[in-house]
Amino acid sequence: MRKIAAILVVSALSGCAQMEGMMPWIQTGAKTASSMGYGDQKQVGDAIKQALELGSERASAELSATGGYSNSSYRLSLPASLEPVTSTLRQYGMGKYVDQAEATMNTAAEQAAAESLPVFKSAISNMSVEDALGIVTGDQTAATSYFRGQTEQSLRSRYAPIVQENLKKTGFYDHYTSLLSVYDKLPLTNKPNLNAEDYIIDQSLNALYDRMGKEEALIRRDPVGRGTALISAVFGSNPQ
Repeated sequence: MRKIAAILVVSALSGCAQMEGMMPWIQTGAKTASSMGYGDQKQVGDAIKQALELGSERASAELSATGGYSNSSYRLSLPASLEPVTSTLRQYGMGKYVDQAEATMNTAAEQAAAESLPVFKSAISNMSVEDALGIVTGDQTAATSYFRGQTEQSLRSRYAPIVQENLKKTGFYDHYTSLLSVYDKLPLTNKPNLNAEDYIIDQSLNALYDRMGKEEALIRRDPVGRGTALISAVFGSNPQ
């Protein structure tokens, strides 16, 4: 009952559109949560941050492993808008250029994922207690969704150079130049723009956020087994 009551109190917070308007509810919800054994505002906020940190650590570890992108549902392919290009190259027996470019894309994304953790942790540490309190309840990926909405633009600008550097290391640009060179020599008209770098950065970040969200859902369902003592105290069925 204590958990259900706390969820009902703080659920009102997640329905408000603006954080400024939510402050009276946040304060009331935090006081009620504290009186019920959930601790003060800082404790609840820290639990949310810990959940996000665990999610980012596990997402980074999983996607940075060999095959983390290429052998998973997050595998990167050249954009669908370039399908006429890739299918034409394969039709002419030059599919190896497409395969090489895509292989280096995925390797670069995996290497960049390994370097993403400090970027994510920095953003998480800078979250205010009020921000964290606003997402203590909600759907199974509420914290990740809110975190993404608040940080994606700044994270993207910091993450882009990491991806770009790893694209260089894996030889993506060499393979991509070869692909362009071969395609340019084909007797075709209306050739599309083949700039794929922004697409790769977008897809790399999409995968990291998505994997973080899935981990958040797992933590919410099993805060004791997949979380920490503090997370268990806030989200667990028997808060201390």
